[in-house]
Amino acid sequence: MTAALETRGLQKSFGGLKVTRDLSLRVEQGARHALIGPNGAGKTTVINLLTGVLQADAGSILLEGQDITDLAVHKRVLRGLSRTFQINQLYADLTPLETIGLAVSERLGRGGDWWRRMGTRSDVNEELADILSRFHLLDVMNELTATLPYGKQRLLEIAVAIAAKPRVLLLDEPAAGVPESERHDILAAVAALPRDVTVLLIEHDMDLVFSFADRISVLVNGAMLVEGPPEAVARDPQVKTVYLGEGADA
Repeated sequence: MTAALETRGLQKSFGGLKVTRDLSLRVEQGARHALIGPNGAGKTTVINLLTGVLQADAGSILLEGQDITDLAVHKRVLRGLSRTFQINQLYADLTPLETIGLAVSERLGRGGDWWRRMGTRSDVNEELADILSRFHLLDVMNELTATLPYGKQRLLEIAVAIAAKPRVLLLDEPAAGVPESERHDILAAVAALPRDVTVLLIEHDMDLVFSFADRISVLVNGAMLVEGPPEAVARDPQVKTVYLGEGADA
């Protein structure tokens, strides 16, 4: 079976510092796959390589069997690859309704005219209502994003990514910075992502990782250390030493 997302021999250096070392990663269709590792392991660099924010020095990236190594960011999105960020990239002066409406409009090729069309198509209205409801945003849909609690902002960012109707979604620490009182909705939203969307999750929160993932890859110093099902990774002595064990830099 063709992998949803795959890297082969991926390498990236910044000056003399090798950040990604001959990385080969395979994410199966429909998987809930987590990429974990200590601080400085190179996880976000990998996401930036996958999405085209950074260009690899060597190796290749395949999306559903097609080489996307040299594609621009927006072309990867059009091919079905979406992401969220460690720090949200939302428009502070738009509401959740407007933000998701813009994302849907871009997907449908309407560009900057989205607001003139808002409310004129029942199918679009139904989609907006469904996304707002699924991500617990109906109660704040007309409030400015800048005024929302941080947990709601994180939910909105995931909602925007889903509005693009990706086939592969990269979640870069979706619970980062979210207060404990707001984390439940984040965890529920991640768990409820549609199964026809393949998900690669980067996350420091091990409770989230082990409750969500059906496969885990452990990255250390830009290279793959261990990969396998959660129970096997949790028992692995190398993982306990460098990441999960006492004195690990997590």
